Amino acid sequence: MTAHTTSMKTEDENKQNALVAVEMEHLKKSFGNNHVLRDISLVVHKGENVVILGQSGTGKSVLIKCIVGLVDLDEGTLVILGQNISELKDNELMEMRKKIGFLFQSGALYDSMTVRENLEFPLRRQARSMSKEEMNSLVQEALENVGLSETIELKPSELSGGMRKRLGLARTLILKPEIMLYDEPTTGLDPITSKEISNLILEVQKKYKTSSIVITHDIECAKLTANRIIVMKDGMCTAEGSYTDLKNSADAWIRSFFE
Repeated sequence: MTAHTTSMKTEDENKQNALVAVEMEHLKKSFGNNHVLRDISLVVHKGENVVILGQSGTGKSVLIKCIVGLVDLDEGTLVILGQNISELKDNELMEMRKKIGFLFQSGALYDSMTVRENLEFPLRRQARSMSKEEMNSLVQEALENVGLSETIELKPSELSGGMRKRLGLARTLILKPEIMLYDEPTTGLDPITSKEISNLILEVQKKYKTSSIVITHDIECAKLTANRIIVMKDGMCTAEGSYTDLKNSADAWIRSFFE
């Protein structure tokens, strides 16, 4: 291979890597004898919404907890925004985590705080030099983006389930993440509110240019939000494709998710 050919190949690889938000190769995670992630290899491209479907206990939530660093991997390579997570020092890992937003299934809100205080909390932790005016501006913007401007002085306990979910999303978005991880974003919500949350996920993707992984059992949410769907089984990715592709799969087990 000539030097020119090698140079071209490296340039092509760099361009390809620049389009990748998350790359996983042969990820494995066990808890004792429970092998939760058996061999996960998956690429999430920049600006893409990837939905992961699977029965309970297949490792979906553990997978995104590994991405955000809440759970350590046993084996495999995890590259986020071009950085190999296993090679990062503690301070570099903290900086990387600022680029990742995580919407927990519960919303993870502080009920003792007002809506304003819930949104100010991550700003105070990660941007200690920020002025009160800058903070107010970001809080107002985040609330406007999720349609909750009028709730700023309320407590989370005074909000509906759908509003609490939107508030959790606003608190995550206030740090302008490049990657969003959604863990069952529509669980416990009625069909109308679930559709509102799904549409909000699309709005976030468009406005913030986020790359997202959405863990869900909600097929309507998957249909609305997914650029690509992954089906997990027994800690492995067993199928991937568009909603239409998988709904019409020759595999009856895969089709069962869409029936």
